[in-house]
Amino acid sequence: MPDADNVITIQALHKAFGGHQVLRGVSLEVPRATSLAVMGGSGTGKSVLLKHIVRLMDPDEGVIWVHGRRIDVLSLSELDALRLRIGFLFQGGALFDSMTVTENMDFMLRHHTSMTEEARLDRIMEALAWVNLQPAAGQFPAQLSGGQKKRIALARAIILEPDILLCDEPTTGLDPVSVRTVSELLVRLRAERDMTIVTITHDLLCAEITADAAVFLHEGRVLARGTIAQLKAHEHPELRLFFG
Repeated sequence: MPDADNVITIQALHKAFGGHQVLRGVSLEVPRATSLAVMGGSGTGKSVLLKHIVRLMDPDEGVIWVHGRRIDVLSLSELDALRLRIGFLFQGGALFDSMTVTENMDFMLRHHTSMTEEARLDRIMEALAWVNLQPAAGQFPAQLSGGQKKRIALARAIILEPDILLCDEPTTGLDPVSVRTVSELLVRLRAERDMTIVTITHDLLCAEITADAAVFLHEGRVLARGTIAQLKAHEHPELRLFFG
């Protein structure tokens, strides 16, 4: 059984697609209310690892616990209930282009809560205020900048008030100011809401701002783990190349 202090525990995870082995025995633990960065080059299995946590994929070998529950033995209804406690910030934001910002966020509330329309609107405006984008409520995604889209996507990811947030490259394609803005919002989530955050990122600024700890994946394995400073100081050639 995993340590009760860990919200997420992954043990000896293996995953292959055809003859290509993507994950080769990855193990990691994420303590409650901490922020973990998962780093590494392209094709090292970072996003595949993230998808296993919400059981969008099943491992070939290995076991995953979330909130002390082994997810591969959950029924569909139990898995759905667990997923509602997990927010997911997609790399591209995944906003619905044909919906306004308010409609994008209300989609989650209408489908997963019994809140009244008035209560839903209050929750939406509270989330938009949290990311400082109340004026965007009636706009469509095409009218927003890249940084604004990411902040709206973040607001939608937390609209159901999850206690875990999974982020897949949350700052990709953003300018340095927007990278800092989004990263600092993630820090606030951990500090103000005791949220547990796992962030897939190759953005060093994002990792330095957000991460309490980090793991570095290489060829499907955990090559190193520690603070960002410890990874930057590591002598392994792959880490020296990555961190420059």
